[in-house]
Amino acid sequence: MPAYNIRGINVDFPFEAYDCQLVYMEKVIQSLQERCNALLESPTGTGKTLCLLCATLAWRKSLGAFSTGMSVRSSQNEGSESDVKLSQSVRPNLPTIIYTSRTHSQIRQVIQELKRTCYRPKMVVLGSREQLCIHDEVSLLRGKAQTNACHLLCRKRGKRNCVHHSRVADYMKKNPHLGDEPIDIEDLVNVGRRFGPCPYYVSRELHKTADILFAPYNYVIDRGYRKFLSFDWNNSILIFDEAHNLESLCADAASFDLPSWLLNACISEAKNCIDLSTARREEANDKSRNPDSFAILRALLLKLEKRIAEVPIQTKELGFTRPGPYIYELLSDLNITDETASKLINIIDDAAVLLEEDNQHKATRTVCRLESISDILNIIFRDKGNAHANFYRVHVQEVEATAADGLKGKASRTLSWWCFNPGIALEAFPRLGVGSVILTSGTLSPMDSFALELKLEFPVRLENPHVINPSQIWAGVVPTGPSGYSFNSSYRSRDSIEYKQELGNAIVNFARIVPDGLLVFFPSYYILDQCIGCWKNMGHANSTTIWERICKHKKPVLEPRQSSLFATSIEDYMAKLKDTSTSGAVFFAVCRGKVSEGLDFADHAGRAVIVTGMPFATRTDPKVRLKREYLDQEGRSQSKVCKVLTGEDWYNQQALRAVNQAVGRVIRHRHDYGAIIFCDERFAQPYRQSQISLWIQPHIKCYSKFGDVVFTLTRFFRDGGARVSTDLRPIQTENRGQNPTSTNSVLDVDIKGPPVDIQSSVASSTLSHKSKMHLD
Repeated sequence: MPAYNIRGINVDFPFEAYDCQLVYMEKVIQSLQERCNALLESPTGTGKTLCLLCATLAWRKSLGAFSTGMSVRSSQNEGSESDVKLSQSVRPNLPTIIYTSRTHSQIRQVIQELKRTCYRPKMVVLGSREQLCIHDEVSLLRGKAQTNACHLLCRKRGKRNCVHHSRVADYMKKNPHLGDEPIDIEDLVNVGRRFGPCPYYVSRELHKTADILFAPYNYVIDRGYRKFLSFDWNNSILIFDEAHNLESLCADAASFDLPSWLLNACISEAKNCIDLSTARREEANDKSRNPDSFAILRALLLKLEKRIAEVPIQTKELGFTRPGPYIYELLSDLNITDETASKLINIIDDAAVLLEEDNQHKATRTVCRLESISDILNIIFRDKGNAHANFYRVHVQEVEATAADGLKGKASRTLSWWCFNPGIALEAFPRLGVGSVILTSGTLSPMDSFALELKLEFPVRLENPHVINPSQIWAGVVPTGPSGYSFNSSYRSRDSIEYKQELGNAIVNFARIVPDGLLVFFPSYYILDQCIGCWKNMGHANSTTIWERICKHKKPVLEPRQSSLFATSIEDYMAKLKDTSTSGAVFFAVCRGKVSEGLDFADHAGRAVIVTGMPFATRTDPKVRLKREYLDQEGRSQSKVCKVLTGEDWYNQQALRAVNQAVGRVIRHRHDYGAIIFCDERFAQPYRQSQISLWIQPHIKCYSKFGDVVFTLTRFFRDGGARVSTDLRPIQTENRGQNPTSTNSVLDVDIKGPPVDIQSSVASSTLSHKSKMHLD
């Protein structure tokens, strides 16, 4: 195994490292040695995760031996509440590494990368009871009902106690090496099923002595989860992998929306609790639940509903907006304060248990909506004071209710409390003494908004190049289509027949030239629907529509709006890729949608990606409008003190980051190749290009004639088969740090016929036509 000395640290790496990998590891170690934060971008396929693990663990190992093999001494108290009381083994005060990612599936892939290294730190994966509980009854529950049931059984003795919880102390004592080798959630569950200890409490114990622990973001961002972590935060290392959405996730975690249908459901559940507790008193003399408490809860919710309905809304577009602290004024009218909120939360906890018991009795599965009220109260009253409320805005919006809301025909209102400072989710870490916070992803660009939004200093920054060579990428701005009409997806032109027809004819050409898989990203579902609707009705004089001409070359798949149908659409795409009756498949998707996030369209699955426009958020959307106003207001007050992010800067950077995320679906590893096609004249602007991921920028060319695009793109793919050899693999969620090998395959590229596929009535001279630039 090759070894590298980087800033005085010996790093063992499983392969011969590329230059960009050595640079990445150097930046990681610099951040750790200097106890500062880092923003590190490295394209997917450059071994980012492997580099991050090897550099971090090599640095940690240089400070002292890992905790592997340490025993955990039991001091479990017979009368303990819900937690197993095991004391942490005595060990040197060395920093703990907390490695977080968005989902457990991504963490599973990181652990696979850890197995490829020579480093064996004491490790653990943190999960919820929902994922880890193996108790026959409790494992069927969800939410607070599951938590409360677990606590209850862990306190009891005799036949009704949890046998799995009682076996944890003995198992940990006899198996001190658990966690010395990489283990995942499934491994912990298997240990529990095979030997009896509760996997949830095993992980809770294991994390106290772990050198590195893996968890989803919310385990460290959410204060409620974070308080259960029992290790020394001082000098610890906090890593956020796949951090491109971290700012929005932080803001969303600190915000809430309370629509009318949800508030109605909570009122109904409160009424149900009154009836259930009353019936229990009358039928079984069960006085464990007081109907009066649930009556108070219902009365408060009814008052809140009335209060929201009375808010004066001038226009549906503007809604009702007030500064963040107004939420306390609104709730104080209902006698909901910091003191009474905790009592309400206790009542809701009781209600959740009561409703879950009723579900079990009726053998039904329903979600407890009242728990959302608990979450809302915890967000509002997170601190004793209300200083954080200045980062918020209260908004009430009125919309037409749908049948799904159960309020069809009525005006439906939503009470929102939106956080516009994502940094409040991370502000605790400097106070806790965290040594370094490392944010990394394949697409962090543009970086400025990250540092300014998260209110952290990031002295160490990196925008890494790719490990591919220039012959493996074609990147171009296509400002005009086959007939010379300008591509510009702004509101001024996107609804015109000419724009949609021109875009459709261009995609017909790309579908013919690009082999195998083609991804086409639209700025929004609205534009996607409008274009496809137009293409299905517009064709040649011989009645062949644009849609039929696309389908002649590629079988189409559309990204569904409903997330429940997403897996089916991916399966459909893969099946159509393998169909030999056409030259592949085309996936029509939207920027910021599921296709653009975390999917691996490697090799044949994604030979080219087309971005059909700038995915700007709707300016009139209340949340977007208020965010821009908030940033501009903050900027005016702080511009003389420090660098600020204006509302317009944020608005532009959010759009370009969505573009970077979409184009990152192709060219997924060292031996991959593909094309990135920007079909909007605005991408020709230097400012726009400067916001594209740095590894793509040197390869971008601007073409004035569509014929030149067709010629160079055809030549690129004609040479593709000789350049590298690949195989058709299933689409996976992102798997970084790989050095894949590929099997031979012949590319079938259709390069016959005229260079441009447009209607015969269009004169070839129009290819050189230059249209006026229309900019937003």
